[in-house]
Amino acid sequence: MARPLRLQYPDAVYHVTCRGNERRNIFQDDADRNRFLLLLNQSVNIYTVKLHSYVLMNNHFHLLVETPLGNLAEFMRRFNVAYIGYYNRQHKRVGHLYQGRYKAILVDKDAYLSILSRYIHLNPVRIKSMEKIDPQEKYKHLTDYPWSSLSGYLKKRKKLHFVHYDLVLSEYGGDTDKARRTYRKALIEEITEGKGIYDQVIGQTVIGGEAFIAWVKEKLLAEEKDKEAPAHRVIKVHGAKDAVIKAVTRRSGKTLEQIKGEKGLLRRVTMDLLYRQGGMTNRDIGSMFDVDYTAVSQERRRLRLLAEKEGKVVNMLRDYDAELSQIKK
Repeated sequence: MARPLRLQYPDAVYHVTCRGNERRNIFQDDADRNRFLLLLNQSVNIYTVKLHSYVLMNNHFHLLVETPLGNLAEFMRRFNVAYIGYYNRQHKRVGHLYQGRYKAILVDKDAYLSILSRYIHLNPVRIKSMEKIDPQEKYKHLTDYPWSSLSGYLKKRKKLHFVHYDLVLSEYGGDTDKARRTYRKALIEEITEGKGIYDQVIGQTVIGGEAFIAWVKEKLLAEEKDKEAPAHRVIKVHGAKDAVIKAVTRRSGKTLEQIKGEKGLLRRVTMDLLYRQGGMTNRDIGSMFDVDYTAVSQERRRLRLLAEKEGKVVNMLRDYDAELSQIKK
């Protein structure tokens, strides 16, 4: 069977799943789950990905993510490699942890975002051992389940800083108590009725309304097949690179040559923005800065470590990300 296409574009939304090899567990204990969430937090920040919902099960996980930069593959590659490396070291093992590649379904966010969010949150009660349990008990099990983003959808005070709740809740009227009650009601109805949505997935790749499916077929699939089409991504990346350079030089009051010639925070920030927002590779950035690509990777790693300790660095990166996201729209 052919692999499903990886359709990527700015602001795309995906339902991502990864399952353990031979259905084995990918979490042995809560320490594994906490490390998974820490790495997820780091990865969504590095790649400017918006995480809308998640759930961790024993042998798989589900994510509902949005990619403002159209970089799902890069995000998932970094994230999965980081967790697999941790897991193998922690449990003194080698080999594959997951059953092949991750699965990513492209989602029509105008019609299916909240449906997919609820589907993800309902996973802890969609297991064989819960089949004959009373709906009220199922709902209680969900609210007690600690390894999902559901609690932040039901109670504002339980929101997690790395989960974006606003877009899903906007379908119910915004980040309000009333919206949360409506979300809760929809969950309970689905527990009782046992609705399913995955018979609507097209070609293992897309879920959405008729207009969205037509748009994907006309625009995205046509571009995949058209080998003569211009290098769309290269054109986009060039513009994004220029936007990064313009933003950094304007805010810092320094020229690119000055930034390239100095060491320290601004140089690292520029490299990181060119990678995440400018769409450049470490090798491309290394050529620009006249250093080896491994030096770029090391500088970006130092920046991540610094950001974990200093809030001002996080705020600086967020300000740049917000500005560049507006420019690209």
